[in-house]
Amino acid sequence: MVQSPIKPAPEKVSKLEGIKEQSQFLQEPVATELQQNTTHFSEAGIQILKFHGSYQQDNRDNRVRGQEKDYQFMLRLRNPGGFIPPELYLTLDALADKYGNHTLRATTRQSFQMHGILKQNLKATLADIIHSMGSTLGACGDLNRNVMAPPAPYKNRPEYVYAREYADNIADLLTPQTPAYYDIWIDGEKAVTAAENPEVVAARQGKAGQVEGQVKPVEPIYGAFYMPRKFKCAVTVPGDNSVDAYTQDVTLVVITDEQGELQGFNVLAGGGMGRTHRKEETFARIADPVGYVDKADVYDLVKAIVFTQRDYGDRYNRRQARMKYLIHNWGLEKFIRKVEETFGKPLQPFKELPEWKFYDYLGWHEQGDGKLFLGFQIQNGRVYDNGKLQVKAALKEIEQRFQLPMRITPSQSIVLYDIDPADKAEIQAVLDRCGILREEQVDPIDRLSMACPALPTCGLAITESERIIPDVLDRVRSLLTKLGLKDEHFVIRMTGCPNGCARPYMAELGLVGSAVDSYQVWLGGSPNQTRLARTYLERLHLDHLEQTLEPLFAYFKRSRQAGERFGDFCDRVGFDALRQFAETYKPAKLKGSGRRRNRVGISDAVFNQLKSAAQAQGKTMTDVVEAAIAAHLGQDG
Repeated sequence: MVQSPIKPAPEKVSKLEGIKEQSQFLQEPVATELQQNTTHFSEAGIQILKFHGSYQQDNRDNRVRGQEKDYQFMLRLRNPGGFIPPELYLTLDALADKYGNHTLRATTRQSFQMHGILKQNLKATLADIIHSMGSTLGACGDLNRNVMAPPAPYKNRPEYVYAREYADNIADLLTPQTPAYYDIWIDGEKAVTAAENPEVVAARQGKAGQVEGQVKPVEPIYGAFYMPRKFKCAVTVPGDNSVDAYTQDVTLVVITDEQGELQGFNVLAGGGMGRTHRKEETFARIADPVGYVDKADVYDLVKAIVFTQRDYGDRYNRRQARMKYLIHNWGLEKFIRKVEETFGKPLQPFKELPEWKFYDYLGWHEQGDGKLFLGFQIQNGRVYDNGKLQVKAALKEIEQRFQLPMRITPSQSIVLYDIDPADKAEIQAVLDRCGILREEQVDPIDRLSMACPALPTCGLAITESERIIPDVLDRVRSLLTKLGLKDEHFVIRMTGCPNGCARPYMAELGLVGSAVDSYQVWLGGSPNQTRLARTYLERLHLDHLEQTLEPLFAYFKRSRQAGERFGDFCDRVGFDALRQFAETYKPAKLKGSGRRRNRVGISDAVFNQLKSAAQAQGKTMTDVVEAAIAAHLGQDG
């Protein structure tokens, strides 16, 4: 039996703890301010609105001194394992056009975001989502976020079925129970939701963790103060690291017997990406193995871990409030002892696992019941229409015609499943017509890349990310081609600030925004995301991208071991050797007029046409552009 009465808040807490306590379990001031004829919420309203799945933002491209900001709202869905039924997707598609900025965005936590919603349209938007069996409750804020799971919809591999099932169950267990969400957004109407697992209901309503004196607490897991900071979970299977298992607060790894029957779970705890520049007390951290738990006890163990973080996490300094800092400050041994004390029994030894591999599930696959699933890349997760690239139109047509469930992947792509083999050709034809690349057409560097939204909507962004990563990747590919590494690829992740939303600290090459057009360079993460990268360079201006990376790639080409990947090479040789080589390296000269520093902007539509042409010709985009311009100027001259 889990034993953990909710402890009173410490005497010294942050201002936000008071806002949470006074919110009447997430009701106020959102309910009141939603009725006011304003374009934005107060600071307290902004903080509580996050628990409802929304961030107040403004379009920073439209800021004008002396004028009110261009306020708008981002909505993020809570959909465990990335699951989106067809009726919900079509609702999101329509809402993006009616109230949003005509785009959706697949996130790195397997959910959809909508951008550009005005305050006056928030309630109508959320009501439509809820009535379509969707939810945004708990997608943001100081509580458990969207629970991740492998997006592969295998029906004949029991471990994958269990991973999806328990991702749903853990999400239900840790969902806020306050009635405020439905009171505010659908006027208290009883929402139609899927029936919860009775074991989950019993685990949540158990006496453990309740506030003393309350017979039936509003929030039996969280109490009035909720968590000190956001809390992230994943459920996966041995060997499948599509979920970035080591970056989560808690990862459960399904353990089955030889007959495929569920026995229990390995447990990892203490991962987290967020950090702050020039604050050495903040850092990225990978999770530790903490033990194994039988399936009958898994909900109690998850509660015990949540209670430990809830009661002992830092509620004064939010920069130190994630569970990774609690484990770092206490030490893993003390953390496990405290969890076991709350859990009521010792954890069993962590079971041996196979080597982790990264999977993105692009392409066509058998799902094990006679039907198919299809994964296709959406660069940076942005679902939109632009010129010949018609991602939004393609998904709308497919969902209207074939009514397929989908799962968003942790790498911001989409998996459609339950596809009748007889429909394969028609579905592929829609994607081809709408300019969506087939698996074999996707450049591996693009395939392995991720970027956060950053400017213009993220209030934390220091510099660009999503809008410029296509150009950055093209420049990296051109540089590799120049050095005779045309077929080389590795994991590149880019963020506009150090908070790490695209998990750059696990990348082989991470670019983390540090100033306008400038980035920290992180190197040495593993290809399968099991090792942290480290800071190689504090600030790289984009104008110096090639001259900074060229020595690293040249050294890699010269001294790599057989089959060695770039991240593994950087980790093996060490940063002293990388810097020493870079200091004495003499750049190889390009044909023509020397180093290519001049850049010309082009539209997304032309960029995508250029990319397809370059891939078809087996050339870099830079080579195709230079040849076309040279030919054009020669004709005109």
